[in-house]
Amino acid sequence: MDHYIFEATKRNPMYQQSRFFVEGDPQAVLVVELARETEEEVDKTAENLIYALVQAQLGYAYPVVSGSQIKEVWGLRKAGLGLLSNVPGDAKPAPVIEDTAVDVEDLPAYIADFNKILEKHGLYCVHYAHAGSGELHLRPILNLKTEKGVKLFRTIAEEIATLVDKYKGSLSGEHGDGRLRGEFIPQMIGAKNYELVKQVKALWDPQNIFNPGKIVDTPPMDTSLRYTAGQKTPDFDTTLDFSEHQGMLRTAELCNGSGDCRKSELSGGTMCPSYMATRNEKDTTRARANILREILTHSESKNPFANEEIKEVMDLCLSCKGCSSECPSNVDMAKLKAEWQHQYYKDKGIPFRTRQIAGFSKSMKLASKAPWAYDLVFGNKFTGNIAKSVVGFAKERSMPELARVPLDKWFRKQFSPGPGTKHAKVYFFCDEFTNYNDAEIGKKAIQLLDKLGYEVVMPNHEESGRTYLSKGLLDQAKVLAEKNVKLFAPLISEDAPLVGIEPSSLLTFRDEYPGLLRDGDKELAEGLAKNCLTIEEFLARAMEKGHLKPDLFTIPSGAEQLIKVHGHCHQKALSSMVPTKKVLSTLPNTKVQMIPSGCCGMAGSFGYEAEHFEVSMKIGELVLFPTVRKQPEEVIIAAPGTSCRHQIKDGTGRKAKHPVEVLWERLK
Repeated sequence: MDHYIFEATKRNPMYQQSRFFVEGDPQAVLVVELARETEEEVDKTAENLIYALVQAQLGYAYPVVSGSQIKEVWGLRKAGLGLLSNVPGDAKPAPVIEDTAVDVEDLPAYIADFNKILEKHGLYCVHYAHAGSGELHLRPILNLKTEKGVKLFRTIAEEIATLVDKYKGSLSGEHGDGRLRGEFIPQMIGAKNYELVKQVKALWDPQNIFNPGKIVDTPPMDTSLRYTAGQKTPDFDTTLDFSEHQGMLRTAELCNGSGDCRKSELSGGTMCPSYMATRNEKDTTRARANILREILTHSESKNPFANEEIKEVMDLCLSCKGCSSECPSNVDMAKLKAEWQHQYYKDKGIPFRTRQIAGFSKSMKLASKAPWAYDLVFGNKFTGNIAKSVVGFAKERSMPELARVPLDKWFRKQFSPGPGTKHAKVYFFCDEFTNYNDAEIGKKAIQLLDKLGYEVVMPNHEESGRTYLSKGLLDQAKVLAEKNVKLFAPLISEDAPLVGIEPSSLLTFRDEYPGLLRDGDKELAEGLAKNCLTIEEFLARAMEKGHLKPDLFTIPSGAEQLIKVHGHCHQKALSSMVPTKKVLSTLPNTKVQMIPSGCCGMAGSFGYEAEHFEVSMKIGELVLFPTVRKQPEEVIIAAPGTSCRHQIKDGTGRKAKHPVEVLWERLK
């Protein structure tokens, strides 16, 4: 793997973590996997290999990776294809001659000749993959939107085909020939053999039904390209900032079609939950990126976003954020969808249900003044179903409980800090979901922080804007972002961070706020984002400082207590579940296990919406629901997200706890 790949990992949150074995910034890394009958034999072989490399002065670092970390290294190599696509701009590593293979003994000479050809044309190349097999995936950097780039595309293919022939190698060492290399088959195998191939094709497929034009009679390789020579890339005035990749269209173009989003629940990870449930290509991140690219590039409409084909493909996107970290090319579909919705509503208008969902906080504030009325409506099946139908919610879905006293009101009127000197100050973000629905969890979090010796401060602030962001009402979200950033930026620091309960709300400070704001406000948001922490992240830091210790908690009698944790999508994508596991593992005589689930299927309002309810539950049934149902009653189910806990309750009948609740119940 060369330095282009490792530079690309720096732009990808998930694969940044896979750089753990890399020392410095090498120009290339050679990975060698060793297998023997015993661990001792492997260790001895590794020692001998390192000694030989040192003696030959090959390399400057020789890290040894073992166990489960081996999979991470190979995962990084496998992701190389997608990672290369997140290079900003129109010039990308082009898959034109990447499958060439020669005898491994000839590889050094072949690569030297190969790079001379590129140098002659003023090009450079990405090198990665199967050195041990005599095959390196070689991708020259080309701009296929220009006439020069398309011409070089063909020139390089022709000259490298001749070079491969010189070394008696293969132009298709690993994958097929197809439209890209089919026209070079006669050069590779000779005219006589090519005629035999044509005869076999004619015998088996006389009507030319199967993959016509892929192996024989292939059209020129520089036809039917995704981009056309001289193609313009329209620019759009967007509310969210896409300047990192030179605009919204180029952000969609990051997708190189590698299909990492086409995986099952058995593969692990979150991306893409709707595809996992439907197995329909239409419901992949790739399909959504492609429809945006196609329509935004070629539509002659005044507002190309107001397109029903885009709407159809976007429909089952849960905005889970899984793609923002798991897609090697960093295709953040949640961000793209939010901007698309925003632009779509300019022509189509904002639907009633969308306004109701976005205005969740206002509705809950009103309901909290008369909680008995809320209970009267939704506590009765008949009136509850009518109310759900009016909004467009599924009748099968239960509604969130309403707190008797909102958290912010409790904090102002009832919370009394405990005695003793405080270590430091903590600013508490009272998100809209904790405030009105999960106030009891918020109380426990504040009291826990107080008992751990922190001064808890809760300024009067705006809601996070998560509900507006989820429905594409970006103007309203931007107003809230501006107010929150201006309020908190002067207050928050590394020594006095902003801490929140609900991951999707707190993480707006780190993810969406910098993208919503501009100029000085954007700089303030970026500075603020560095010190905005989920409650688990903050408690993990408290552990490191010795403020959160096992002796603060009771030891359960009998067998070891098992806690099964389901992670919130945004937390997995934008933060990490490691702090959650670390903090819960502080509890004595307790074992913490992560449920290998992706998205729970709720995704804020998605699981409430009548037309999405079935898919929502199907996603839950992939891994999460069956795992929870199998657990004995004494096993604690924990989930940080409000919507996650609601989905678990509706899908299994089990009540999941926030990690803070688990800690509070065991506090001495």
